[in-house]
Amino acid sequence: MGARPQFIKAAAVSREIAKHPEITEYIIHTGQHYDDNMSAVFFREMQISAPDYHLTINALNHGAMTGRMLEKIEGILDKEKPDFVLVYGDTNSTLGGTLAASKLHVPIAHIEAGLRSFNKAMPEEINRILTDHMSTLLFCPSEIAVRNLEREGLCLPRGASRIPTADQPFVANVGDVMYDMLLFAVEIAEAKSRIHSQLSLEKKNYYLLTIHRAENTDNYQRLKEIVNFVNNAIADKTVIFPMHPRMVKIYEQVEIKFPESVKIIEPLGYFDMVLLLKYADVLFTDSGGMQKEAFWLKTPCVTLRDETEWVETVESGWNVLYKNYEGFHVISDEPPAIYGRGTAGTSIVKTILDVVNQTR
Repeated sequence: MGARPQFIKAAAVSREIAKHPEITEYIIHTGQHYDDNMSAVFFREMQISAPDYHLTINALNHGAMTGRMLEKIEGILDKEKPDFVLVYGDTNSTLGGTLAASKLHVPIAHIEAGLRSFNKAMPEEINRILTDHMSTLLFCPSEIAVRNLEREGLCLPRGASRIPTADQPFVANVGDVMYDMLLFAVEIAEAKSRIHSQLSLEKKNYYLLTIHRAENTDNYQRLKEIVNFVNNAIADKTVIFPMHPRMVKIYEQVEIKFPESVKIIEPLGYFDMVLLLKYADVLFTDSGGMQKEAFWLKTPCVTLRDETEWVETVESGWNVLYKNYEGFHVISDEPPAIYGRGTAGTSIVKTILDVVNQTR
């Protein structure tokens, strides 16, 4: 597992797996996010077991990071001999686990399959495509994701009953596992989080900002453009900015700075972030996961990217790409239920069990 949304996705499935004593789950944490606020806190808050393996692979270039993950994960899979390897999302950890399993001929289940931004300059897009094309079970969060896979020739005919393989995988729209966890998290956050009083914030009277993607943080000119856009968009509004570790060093080098109204703080735990997002006036982010969370929580979102794989949020009017930002054009007061009903984890575990039982 790699970035923050990956922990959340894994937690949704792990909580369902825990209901099945016949399943043994081994959690491999690659260490791609190693700061406590970006990693260990999620295992505690999501009430799932600590990783069985922690690889501590981080702070490397894409090739070196993925290569070391492949080497170490391959050794673990060779030792444990699993029936399936579950990978989540689109990080280097996703691709490293996929390559290791594929070379050992272990079936792969890709959770959050079929997403496409159609921008291959993004490392995440390469990771998504390669992972989908090596997987046996492709669990999509939406019908658009299913159609993307159909265009790439990855779908069996609807209703096909034979055992899936990597050459002809099983594709299903199960909904979004992050919605499963958001429903769980909001209730806890409302009861336990004190983040608004800690930051002296009035609900619905501030903006929330996050920036972490390499396409923004590793591109000096791009980051200057985004900082300038945010400064113009926020006026004098209070903005809370939990600064990602990747952002810290490069921000020191950018001559254009955020004004004092942007409060830069340390990364927060999931429940605090959920509550901040729920009561923010607007979210500014380059995070794919937070675009969806804002959509579900009815918080308008400005995406700090040139494109998004979550096109449904844009079509609904709840999300807008920053270069197109002229305000919001929300279609309805309630976001449409296009990412399922919060039961994705249950569907995923049931499908994997069915396939395993068929092959024994």
